[in-house]
Amino acid sequence: MNTAFSRSWEHAVVTGGAGFVGSHLCTALLDSGAAVTCVDDFSTGRPENIAGLHGRPGFTVVEANVSEPFTVERDPDLVLHFASPASPADYLRLPLHTLEAGSLGTRHALALAHRSGARFLFASTSEVYGDPQQHPQNERYWGNVNPVGPRSVYDEAKRFSEALTTAQAEAHGTDTGIVRLFNTYGPRMRGHDGRAVPTFVRQALAGEPLTVTGDGNQTRSLCYVDDTVRGILAAAAHGLRGPVNIGNPAEITMLELARLVIELTGSASEIRFIERPTDDPAVRCPDITLARDKLQWEPRVSAEEGLRRTIDWFRAHGS
Repeated sequence: MNTAFSRSWEHAVVTGGAGFVGSHLCTALLDSGAAVTCVDDFSTGRPENIAGLHGRPGFTVVEANVSEPFTVERDPDLVLHFASPASPADYLRLPLHTLEAGSLGTRHALALAHRSGARFLFASTSEVYGDPQQHPQNERYWGNVNPVGPRSVYDEAKRFSEALTTAQAEAHGTDTGIVRLFNTYGPRMRGHDGRAVPTFVRQALAGEPLTVTGDGNQTRSLCYVDDTVRGILAAAAHGLRGPVNIGNPAEITMLELARLVIELTGSASEIRFIERPTDDPAVRCPDITLARDKLQWEPRVSAEEGLRRTIDWFRAHGS
């Protein structure tokens, strides 16, 4: 399904542009003809994610921590705020940095968009729903979140940023939008970032046991990164304030995922069950009715095809 909204951008700023999703956004925007400024402090983003973009017309990098005031060389007409540790391994290692990126960083990115008259889009997360009691989750659901649990530094940073983005629009008329991204996977993920897909792929390719937490019956909804990027850019072009869920409504259990990765890699790995993390959600599945109706967007890439592409990338690049 194609999006019905085409809006060209002259200059986009992508905070966290050297991260997993951010780097794919930089590439897509450059391919569309926009100039792109990638802002990243490389605390979790990787230089190799954007190595292929250096030398492309209009691409610049500003090495900066968005929690501190930063400047770009020219005013943007689009600001995509994606700067934040996003994997459990990162936000548990960098709890204060995560909270600052989702508070001070959001404030600074909003200020840039406001003074430039730019469209602002904030990358929120399905984690705002916590361990949901509604299934699937639609945007009207307020969530079931532990505000002081180990995951709270990420959850609450995103929830605060949603409130800040909404307040900015109400108080100052800034053109803002919010996308809630569900589990996204694909090339450029790090094998040790703690998320299921890269962990399972790394383990399978190395012939190690695949570590499934709990009994493996908890579900996730996996969206291939190309589909996620299309959804993000559709939301930016539409002008929808949101929040709007961007994710794949096809659920899979973690045990099913582990078995599928073993099958697709041809690995001889076994499955080993380990303790389930605190506050790990039992289910996670987006209701994407709003994205379908307003953005004419839905995922195209099947789990099997997306995993094949991801496995091929890990084989070529390692973890």
